[in-house]
Amino acid sequence: MILTTLDIDRAEFERRTGWAIKPEGACKDVRCVPLPDGPLTAQVITERLGMPLVHDADQGLWALGPESGGRALTSAEATDFTLPDWRGGELTLSSLRGSKVLLVSWASW
Repeated sequence: MILTTLDIDRAEFERRTGWAIKPEGACKDVRCVPLPDGPLTAQVITERLGMPLVHDADQGLWALGPESGGRALTSAEATDFTLPDWRGGELTLSSLRGSKVLLVSWASW
């Protein structure tokens, strides 16, 4: 969920994440997580639901990721690796430093 402010609109949060905000807290399927009284903020969601929050200071945006079962990203940095490119050469992830990169992976199992 891309945010321009750390304040979260409850209806938009529900629509985009599948979590329902109820009097007992944030609920999804059979789980309900208590939330504090007051405004719903990205910091509260990160703390209570384990959803990682990454900030892009240059763009003034935050990305609130999906719940992770208690394990969240600690940074947006990937380990460097090298793969063959479509021309038969090699492409190293670190050669793209400073650019926005979308990594897509797939496994057959």
